[in-house]
Amino acid sequence: MSKSVASESKDGYEAPKMSMKLAVNLVIVDIPEGIESIGRSAFHYCRSLTTVSFPTMLTSIGDNTFFQCSSLDNIDLLHTNLHEFGDWAFCGCSELKSMTIPDSLQTFGRSVFCMCDKLVPSNIDVEDRNVVVTYLRSQ
Repeated sequence: MSKSVASESKDGYEAPKMSMKLAVNLVIVDIPEGIESIGRSAFHYCRSLTTVSFPTMLTSIGDNTFFQCSSLDNIDLLHTNLHEFGDWAFCGCSELKSMTIPDSLQTFGRSVFCMCDKLVPSNIDVEDRNVVVTYLRSQ
């Protein structure tokens, strides 16, 4: 496993905080199996990022992880073991139109979907859970 992609933590493997921050030419990310959490601001301002594949063991997406990733349009987390979205995890993902969330999700941080103007509550599929999703529109 490349140390630039993941590092060992006391609880398993994580994509380090700010690891790809400002990688403006990054388009596709395939997060490898074994990664359990994505650190704070890991993909912050990766404005060309269009596609992210998530590992099945993923449990946590940290604060600001995909902040201002304005080219992301669809996120599928259904196959993951996700428990938590950090604060502002997808804030500013202005092209985000749909998201599928697993029933394992327990915690939504603050303003997870702020400034996600194309994402409407009916396009957030929360499997078998009664989760209240709030977000702020910039309009």
